[in-house]
Amino acid sequence: MNIEPSQIAFSCAQRQALLASLPPCSIWLVFAGQEQIRNRDVDFPFRPQSDFWYLTGFNEPDATLALVSADLIARLPAEWQTQYVINDTAQSQAWLWLRPKDPLQERWQGRRLGVDAAVAELKVQQAWSHEQRDEMLAQLVGFADQIHISFSMMDYWSPCLPDWMAKAQRKIRQGGQVPSQIVNADDKLHGLRLIKSPYEIVQLRHAAQLSVQVHLAAMQATCPGVQEYQVQAALEAKAHQLGARRMAFNSIVAGGERACILHYTENQACLSEGELVLIDAGAEWQGYAGDISHTYPVSGRFTEPQRQLYELVLAAQQAVIAMIKPGIAYETLHDTAARVITEGLLKLGILTGELEESLKSQAYKAYFMHGTGHWLGLDVHDVGPYKLQGQSIQLQPGMLVTVEPGLYIDQDAAEVAARWRGIGIRIEDDVLVTEQGCEVLTLGLPRSCEEIEQWMQQNRQ
Repeated sequence: MNIEPSQIAFSCAQRQALLASLPPCSIWLVFAGQEQIRNRDVDFPFRPQSDFWYLTGFNEPDATLALVSADLIARLPAEWQTQYVINDTAQSQAWLWLRPKDPLQERWQGRRLGVDAAVAELKVQQAWSHEQRDEMLAQLVGFADQIHISFSMMDYWSPCLPDWMAKAQRKIRQGGQVPSQIVNADDKLHGLRLIKSPYEIVQLRHAAQLSVQVHLAAMQATCPGVQEYQVQAALEAKAHQLGARRMAFNSIVAGGERACILHYTENQACLSEGELVLIDAGAEWQGYAGDISHTYPVSGRFTEPQRQLYELVLAAQQAVIAMIKPGIAYETLHDTAARVITEGLLKLGILTGELEESLKSQAYKAYFMHGTGHWLGLDVHDVGPYKLQGQSIQLQPGMLVTVEPGLYIDQDAAEVAARWRGIGIRIEDDVLVTEQGCEVLTLGLPRSCEEIEQWMQQNRQ
């Protein structure tokens, strides 16, 4: 149980922003998530749903946050308010249901915050045991006009809603009602999460720099004959040593042609002389993700084909970073990377034809099949729209985007000369949109071929 005051203050401010925008007589529900069984008596480590963490800073399972409008509270019968000790009914409120204190369970599974401490520690207005939640919500929805829930978590809410609605329906003759709308809460909340606050930027800078150190540790541990999982162990140990409780996602350590598998996570092969190794890994800090991809030679020296492809990917990445500023349409970032990659592939003879025709036919997708980046924040592929009403969203200060072009030429790509085959490269940095342009949060890794070769010569074990 870890209550971080600065996170609580931030979460409280975000709740207040949502409470101020609640439509009349509405309730907004956010669930923390449940522990998941790994096998038999073993659970996966629990991490709260990002929306819940964003609004509470609380990391226990089985908790539910409700944001309740003041006019909905005023509708509640006096006896209901008395039964559940509802105070300050003139204000919209944040309510929390959470696990109660339980000495037996806490001896086996760890300390719980408990109901009595929740109001003071988490700055919510009311708190109750999660065992009371369904009974209370079944009554609450009978006075609400709208229920706001995350449609991305509809698999959780779907079993609850019919029961609540049926109970509300049965009380219509006693003056109750059935909510007229179930509203997707994702649009507003995820739009809020898309623009990072100063507090979040501090956390994301730290996650980014932890991730830089993680990748340097991986480079240091890399040499021919080392197993991919040994490099993974080195990088993840470094993250933990520096205070990161977990990685932001499953680490990718892919040597040779395995780097052409975009989400390769087996990490069980041996790294060989003459191969490149592609590492995609990031540390998590206070719930916020770092995300870096780095590609370098196992032996410390690029072959000429590796160098040519690497420099092409790096040129595409740097061209995209150079154009990031407020007002730029998000989709133009990928368009720029695709143009640089296509032009380079034509010069190398991997593609044939004219530049504009190749771009129109998207010929590059045979070797660069993913997007150039994604939003980054509490989730490594963070929430927020990329298009609004069919139009590409424009970059704004506070948005954080990855820039990660790549090239992947399969070992069996018979249409390509043999010297290019089996090479996979991705280069990724985390870039914050600022008022003036952008800030690369993940500076600190050697990026050019010359820098990489020099660093490995001087720093490898």
